[in-house]
Amino acid sequence: MVSLMGLISLTGVVINDSILLVTFIKLHLRSGENPSEAAKKASRLRFRAILLTSLTTIMGLLPLLMEKSLQAQVLIPLVTSIVFGMLASTLLVLLVVPTLYAILGDIDKIHY
Repeated sequence: MVSLMGLISLTGVVINDSILLVTFIKLHLRSGENPSEAAKKASRLRFRAILLTSLTTIMGLLPLLMEKSLQAQVLIPLVTSIVFGMLASTLLVLLVVPTLYAILGDIDKIHY
């Protein structure tokens, strides 16, 4: 149950990063770029912000993850799901979201 609470809090961060990335992609599309170039540029522009958000969250939770006290044992499943979820979701947001957007844009599935 505690681990599921960590998953719920993780989804908020992942959705926020994805929305910001897609917003930047659409901004580049409005300026006349093709979907592939727009996805590349948006990923490059948002790379630092997404990476720093993830790293600060992970680094802030590492002391709690390494804690061995009895009181911390209740929170360790929550922290574990957030830390490892952030590691995986950072890669997914930076690589998979722009790639899917470029692929779908190339086959005209996305209407601008």
